[in-house]
Amino acid sequence: MASGPGLPDSLVLDIFLHLPHEAVLSAGLSCRQWFAVSRDEFLWRELFYSFYRIPRSVPRHPAAVSWYREFKRLYDCIPCVEVQTLREHHDQVLHLAFSHRGHRFSSCSKDCTVKLWDTEQANGIISLVHSSSMRQYNWGYTQFSQFNADDTLLLVSGVYLGPHHSSAGEIAVFSLDNYTLLSRVRNKPYDVFGCWLNETHLISGNLHWIGNMTSCSVLWLNNAFQGIESENVNVVKRLFKIQNINASTIRTVMVAHCRRHDSPDLLLDYEAQAQAQAPQSQQKQTLFFDLGNTDSEEEDEEERGEQRVPSHPTSLKPSGLQHVIHGCQNVASRDRELETRVARLMGSRRTKAPDLNLVSPSLSGDSEEKTYLLFTTGSLTYSPHQIGIKRIMPDQMTTSGPVLGEERSTEEFFDSLDHVIDIHGHIIGMGLSPDHRYLYVNSRAWPAGCVISDPMSPPPIAEEIDLHVIDLKSLREERRSLRAHRAFTPNDECFFIFLDVSRDFVASGAEDKHGYIWDRHYNICLARLQHDDVVNSVAFSPSDQELLLSASDDSSIKVWRSPRMVRLSQQTRHPAHPQGRRLISSLLGHSSVHLNGKP
Repeated sequence: MASGPGLPDSLVLDIFLHLPHEAVLSAGLSCRQWFAVSRDEFLWRELFYSFYRIPRSVPRHPAAVSWYREFKRLYDCIPCVEVQTLREHHDQVLHLAFSHRGHRFSSCSKDCTVKLWDTEQANGIISLVHSSSMRQYNWGYTQFSQFNADDTLLLVSGVYLGPHHSSAGEIAVFSLDNYTLLSRVRNKPYDVFGCWLNETHLISGNLHWIGNMTSCSVLWLNNAFQGIESENVNVVKRLFKIQNINASTIRTVMVAHCRRHDSPDLLLDYEAQAQAQAPQSQQKQTLFFDLGNTDSEEEDEEERGEQRVPSHPTSLKPSGLQHVIHGCQNVASRDRELETRVARLMGSRRTKAPDLNLVSPSLSGDSEEKTYLLFTTGSLTYSPHQIGIKRIMPDQMTTSGPVLGEERSTEEFFDSLDHVIDIHGHIIGMGLSPDHRYLYVNSRAWPAGCVISDPMSPPPIAEEIDLHVIDLKSLREERRSLRAHRAFTPNDECFFIFLDVSRDFVASGAEDKHGYIWDRHYNICLARLQHDDVVNSVAFSPSDQELLLSASDDSSIKVWRSPRMVRLSQQTRHPAHPQGRRLISSLLGHSSVHLNGKP
């Protein structure tokens, strides 16, 4: 029987606009005309905004070449497929950290070990390389680790159990050549964690109480190689000495190197994106954006996802707060208020005045390389609710030079903060974008308009976790925040939820037994990653953002890859397997993906 005349393209397009994307792709296999219409850019723009529930005021990613491929990127390149579960730890897994090359990662756990894993096996299976127990050094558990810039040393932070059930922190440095312990540094409180400043120097903290509600945090620069046989070579140097009031302390230190602020991987300000995409003749400098080669697989065919303060045992409170919470309860409210006033007066007279030029919004084209020390702090209560920023000058990058504050005037007892950003909530996690342009902050908000009258009674905190985004170039919070994950512990037991940021995505753990992945440009939740207990940490591979790890209180580490990478791996193992329409099968078939935070 002869076929009648085909439907006009406009009518086919109108029909496709009322279909879900799976039906559009299936219908496109019917004939050449329908296939051509099924690739229409207007069609995929409408499908994109409706499927991902994105406001139409949000522009397309600046590096995207078509709406169809952008739809595919968000659907097919998210690490949301569980491919392996690692169960070598025997207690809660608290933190994960990749090497800068992405060839190794480390894990810390309540079982008091730090483990190293290899990600470059020919069969794609991640395997354990080395495990070190810290119990011989009287540690309670390991809580954080970080590779130095050239991946030759590993910093491991943990909780040191002292006499009379006291607890403080300690940092250990391991050589990755032979896994030998090079040095140990005290770290107080333990939720300072510690971090690398450069290849050979790390930052630690110490805390001195000078009253019931007032303390002094000292941040130290330490040489990782402390076995130097010369009394004339410094292995430690004081960086900053900062006054704390109202029982607050400095915690969670990290270093941001701002050399790439004028050429970021991704600009989150839509107006700035538009300016960056303007013709080169209309701007002084062109910014380039790269989504990576995520489409190579289908090119030919288309032309034909506080710190972990332990809940077991609950006796381990944040060190320093143990002194405050139990000691200050017996101090009258009037005495606390008097002490705070005296501390503020002493601080105003004995604190070095801030240099407003050290930390200020960078101008376009400003080529000066800045290094910022970032940390959580507070001024109203003991729970961390502010981001402190202190610039590290070039002469502070090494332990050589004046020792123990000899360069400081006797009248300038404390260092001032160069910049403070108030989050108005309990901060429970921080992470830097790979270009160090943006700081992402997990927090649980306080009630709007709340007034803190007693520093020892912080406001109640929300169950919803807000993920704030701070631009370290403009030193302001972006107008958008991310939300989907939840936490349930009260403010006096709140622990750290580690997050991680890749070029295009941001991921975080949560107490609702899931990890979450958002797209940084569109501000949408793309996937939920299931565990059997609290998810404490997530980590993207710096060499491949389609590989993600998640660590949980269920004692496991899960390995997640994108549907695209899973498909490529299967084709490599079974080259004779018929390929068919790979893209369509992926868009129609992977049911493990959870979009917009909903199953």
